Amino acid sequence: MSENKGIISTSEAGGTIAYSEDVIAIISGLAASEVKGVAGMSGGLKSGIGELLGRKDLAKGIKANINNNDVVIDVNIIVQYGTIISDIAQEIQKSVKRAVEGMTGLKVVGVNVNIQGVQVLTEEKK
Repeated sequence: MSENKGIISTSEAGGTIAYSEDVIAIISGLAASEVKGVAGMSGGLKSGIGELLGRKDLAKGIKANINNNDVVIDVNIIVQYGTIISDIAQEIQKSVKRAVEGMTGLKVVGVNVNIQGVQVLTEEKK
C-alpha cells in the first residue's frame, strides 16, 4: 500500500485502487446514520451552509484519517433522548468498522464516537 495526502492506495495484480478520505467518510456516515437511536449527524458550519443551499452532505459529522495504511474515523452524532448512549456508540463503532472494512478491504484501527447533542422530541413530533 502507498499513501498520498488524504488518499490510500492498494496495489493489486491488475493495478492500483485508491480511496480518498471523503469516500471513507461517506461510507462511515451512511453506516452510522442507520444505527437506531441516532437522531442525526453533527457537522460544522460548512455542512450547515451546504444544507441551506439544498445539498445533502453524506459525510456530515465524519472525519476520516489515513495514517500509515491504517484508518481512524471520528463520528460526531446527536442521539435521541431516552436512549442508552453507550450502547449507541458501541453499535456505531461496530457498524462503521464493518462497513468500511467490508466495502474497501482497508483496516480500521479506531472509530471514535463523539456525542454532540441530544434531540428531545416534542409532543407534536412523537
